[in-house]
Amino acid sequence: MTDTATLVQSLVERIELLEDKLAIQELITSYGPAVDAGRAEKVGALWTEDAVYDVDNHFMDGRDEIMAMVRGNAHQGLIHSGCGHLLDPIKIAVDGDRAVATCHSQLLRRNPDEDSFRVWRVTANRFELAKIGGEWKIQRRTSRVLDGRAEAPALLARAGH
Repeated sequence: MTDTATLVQSLVERIELLEDKLAIQELITSYGPAVDAGRAEKVGALWTEDAVYDVDNHFMDGRDEIMAMVRGNAHQGLIHSGCGHLLDPIKIAVDGDRAVATCHSQLLRRNPDEDSFRVWRVTANRFELAKIGGEWKIQRRTSRVLDGRAEAPALLARAGH
């Protein structure tokens, strides 16, 4: 039989892991609503100051560039024509104060001539995160469109590593 101290320590570790995974899930899934609302400061708060966001042919270096993307004409055009960023269930691997999360995302766009939406883009995503001051932040997000090139499936294959 396991002694009480060992059992309690095991339970504490398991609860901490669950709390970390939930916090990471909430962090990542809050991106879509924030970016679709055009809330650059809220989007920026998800990232470390020196974060990197690498999306196919667009590379953002630092929180300020990520917030500038949200404020930029291209993104504002998406918002004003109707769009939704959706992230699916996330595979999360936590290792102390570091974590990696992998998921798909979809960008839905409104069809301007009818009351409907279309999937405009499906992307593979790898998030590298750090727990800083007790709070999880995104350090790096690498996103590759699933267009048949090997890069996107390679990101997904690394889930949990």
